[in-house]
Amino acid sequence: MPYVVFELLFWLAVVALPVWIWLDAVSALLAASIYLVLHILVQDWKFRRFQNWLNSTYLQANPPWRGAWLDVATRIQRQQLLAENRTQLHERRLQDFLLAIQASPNGVILLDDESRIDWCNDTAASHLGLDVKKDRLQHIVHLVRDPLFTRYFSQDNHPSEVLIDGRSASVSSLRKLSVQLHKYGDGRLLLLSRDVTEVIKADAMRRDFVANVSHEIRTPLTVLGGFVETLQSVPLDAQETQKYLQLMSSQADRMQSLVADLLTLSQLEVSQSPNAQEYVSLPDLVNQVMSEASAFTLLLAEQQSGQKHALVFDQVPPLFVMGSKKELFSALSNLVSNAIRYTPLGGLVHLTFSQTDDQLTISVKDTGPGIASEHLPRLTERFYRIDQSRSRETGGTGLGLAITKHVMQRHGGELQIQSELGMGSTFNLIFPASRISNQIATPDLQTHT
Repeated sequence: MPYVVFELLFWLAVVALPVWIWLDAVSALLAASIYLVLHILVQDWKFRRFQNWLNSTYLQANPPWRGAWLDVATRIQRQQLLAENRTQLHERRLQDFLLAIQASPNGVILLDDESRIDWCNDTAASHLGLDVKKDRLQHIVHLVRDPLFTRYFSQDNHPSEVLIDGRSASVSSLRKLSVQLHKYGDGRLLLLSRDVTEVIKADAMRRDFVANVSHEIRTPLTVLGGFVETLQSVPLDAQETQKYLQLMSSQADRMQSLVADLLTLSQLEVSQSPNAQEYVSLPDLVNQVMSEASAFTLLLAEQQSGQKHALVFDQVPPLFVMGSKKELFSALSNLVSNAIRYTPLGGLVHLTFSQTDDQLTISVKDTGPGIASEHLPRLTERFYRIDQSRSRETGGTGLGLAITKHVMQRHGGELQIQSELGMGSTFNLIFPASRISNQIATPDLQTHT
C-alpha cells in the first residue's frame, strides 16, 4: 500500500511541476486533477478486472497485469494453492480413515444428534441387515427392531454392551451380536457391533465339555467307590474278591482310556502341525492297525461268547503318507475299532483304498446298524453319542471321532461319514495328493479275513 501511494504522488509531481513551472499554479492544479481523475478511472477498471478474475472458477496461473495488482494476485494464488493442498490432504486422511473402518471386522455406525444413521461400514450393514445407501438418515431404532436393543437405546447411559440377534440367512445359522453405544461430539453416538456367535458357541462347548468329562469320570469313580466300600465292609471269599477286583480294574482302565484320549485331543489342538517331511509307510501303518484289530475282535468274541468279526483289508498300495505316524495310526485305529465295537458279532469290517490324481481315500466300511442322518453332523463332537447305554457297554470314550477329525485337519485332509439306518456305515479318510508320495514302500499287505 505505501508503494501505491508513493507511485501516485510521484506521477502527480511529474505531471503538475512542469505545468507549474511553465504556466501557473492553477494550470498545475488542473493538470493534477485531470491526472487524478484518469488515474482513478484506470484503477477502477483494473479493480473491476481483478474482481472478475477473483470470480472466475479457476484463478489464472499468470494474471495479465503488473505491479501491485500482480503482487496481490500472486499472494492470493499462493494461499489458494495452500488451501487446496490442505483440503486434499484432509480428504485423503478422511478416506484412509473410512477405509480403515471399512476393513474393521467389527461393525461401526455413526449416528447424528437425532440418532439417524450418518454413515456405517459394510460389516455393520451385514450384522444388522442394513442398506448402506437406502437406510442413510433413517432412525436406528426403526431399523433394528429388537426389544433388547430398544430398551438399551432408551437408557441415558450405556456403560456395558448388550447381546441381540443379528440378521441371518436361516434359523440354523442364527447370529449373535454384541452392540454398544458410545457418545462423541455434540450429541452424536457411535454404535459398535461385534459378532460373538463363535464365542458363545465356544463357551457352550466348554461348559458341555466340563460337564461331560465330569460325568464320564464320576460314573467309574462311583462304581470303584462302591466296590471298595463292599470289600471293606463285607467279608468275601477269594472268588468273589477276585470278581470285584476285575470289575474295579475294568473301571480303572476305562478312566485311563478317557484320560489318555483327553490328553491326545489336547495335544492335537495346541501342538504344531506334523512335519510334512516325515514319510509314513502306508502298508506298515495298516499292518499295525490290522494286528490291533485282530486282537480286539478275538477279545470281544471271547467276552461275549460269540462269532468274531470278519476283518477284510484290501491290498495296500505301496505309498507313503507325509505326517505323524502316531497321529495317523490313532486316526485309522479309531475308525477300525469303532467299526468293530458298533458292529454285531459276526459282522464285516472292510478296509479299502482308492487313489485319484487329486487324493487318496482310505475307507472303513461296516455292516452295523447304521446311523440316522440327523446324527451325522454331530458325530465328531466330543462325547456325542447316539446311544449312551450302548456306547458305555462297548467301552467307547466318545472322543475317537473328534481325535480323528483333528488328525485329518492337521494333515490337510478331511473325515467324511456316510451312513443309513440298517445299511451300515462308511468312514473315509481323504488325503490330498500333496501328502502322498510314490516312493518304494514295504511289500504289499495281502487280504486278510
